[in-house]
Amino acid sequence: MKKEEVISYFGSVGSVAKALNISHASVSGWGNIIPKGRAFEIQAITKGNMKVNSSLYLKPNDNAA
Repeated sequence: MKKEEVISYFGSVGSVAKALNISHASVSGWGNIIPKGRAFEIQAITKGNMKVNSSLYLKPNDNAA
């Protein structure tokens, strides 16, 4: 899940922080790809309107055959 998509869905960094009960600074500190655990929380909070894209969290060698 990408940070810009999450912020767009909730409307602001502050709204994301409030929904997750975390600080504004925590949300601001995320990279482009948000932490996997938070992505699953957001998926649950949004009742599946936002879905975890598991491929964003694969390690480089995970898709090697």
